Amino acid sequence: MDRRLLLIVNPYSGKKKGGKKLSEILQTLQAGGNQCTVMLTDKRMAASEFASEFGKDHDVIACIGGDGTFNETVNGMLLAGLTIPLGYIPTGSTNDFAASLNLPTKIQKAAKTITTLGTRKLDIGLFGKRNFSYVASFGAFTKTSYATSQSFKNVFGHFAYLLAGMKDVWSIRSQHLCFEFNGKKLEDDYIFGAISNSTSLGGVLTIPSDMVDMNDGLFEILLVRRPHSLGDLMKISSALLRKKFDKCDLITFESTPSVTVTTAKPIDWSLDGEKETIEGTFDVRCLHDALNVITGETSAADK
Repeated sequence: MDRRLLLIVNPYSGKKKGGKKLSEILQTLQAGGNQCTVMLTDKRMAASEFASEFGKDHDVIACIGGDGTFNETVNGMLLAGLTIPLGYIPTGSTNDFAASLNLPTKIQKAAKTITTLGTRKLDIGLFGKRNFSYVASFGAFTKTSYATSQSFKNVFGHFAYLLAGMKDVWSIRSQHLCFEFNGKKLEDDYIFGAISNSTSLGGVLTIPSDMVDMNDGLFEILLVRRPHSLGDLMKISSALLRKKFDKCDLITFESTPSVTVTTAKPIDWSLDGEKETIEGTFDVRCLHDALNVITGETSAADK
C-alpha cells in the first residue's frame, strides 16, 4: 500500500527550481511508493498552516524550498504534535540546514532519498513560542538572511547573501543583551550572536563538525562582543575565519541546553532566515530528538 505523502512546495524558492522540476519530483516520489498530495505556498507561514492542518492525514511530509520553508514546515508539525518522517528537498540560496545534514544538493537525488524513509532524530530549538530548525541569530549579517529580496536571491543565488552582507559591514551596530546559561550571566554589547544546531551559519560562518552534534540535547552559543579598535576587529575576524574561537577574548563559544535572554529594547533576530522581533526576557530551549528527518544513506558520490 502506498504511503500518503504531503508535499509542501515553495515555488519561488531559489531560482524557482522546485516549481520547474515538480513533475519530475512527483514521478520519483510516486515510483518510490508514495501517493502525493501537493500544496503550493503563496504567503508567509503557509507551509506551517499546511503541515499543521493536513499533516495528520498523511504518513510522511516533505517540503521543497529553502531553510525558511523547512522552518515553517517544522513549526506546523510541532504545533500539531506530529512525529511522522519529514523529508527535505533544498532549493534555496544557501541551504545551511541541508548542508549540515549532508543532504543531496541535486533535486532528484534529494527526492530519491525521501523514498528510502531512512530517518535520524534531530534536536529543534524553541525560541520564545516559535521553533527554529538550526539557528537563531542577531547582529552583523543577520539582516541579510531576511532582508535580501527573493528576486535578487533568485538571480544571484548564494552570492546574493555575500553581496548584501558586505553592505552590512559598514553599518554594524552593537546590541546590549544579557545571556544566562551554564550557571553564568554575560551582559555586554554584542555585534553578533547565534544559538545554533548547525555547522553552517549563513553559508559564510562555519563551525567545525566535531564541535556540533545535532541530537545531543545541546545548542552551540556563539557571542561576539563589540570591538573597540581595528586591532580588536582583526582579532575577531582571524578567530572566526580560523575557527579558533577560544583564541579571542571577545568571543564566547559554549554548548548549552538552554539560554535565558534579556534585552531592554526590541531586537531583530533571524530564525532560520525568517525575521522575528522580540524584547524583554525570554527562554531559548533545546527540544531533544523532537524531529524525525529523512536523510537516507547518501555518499559523497551521490551529491
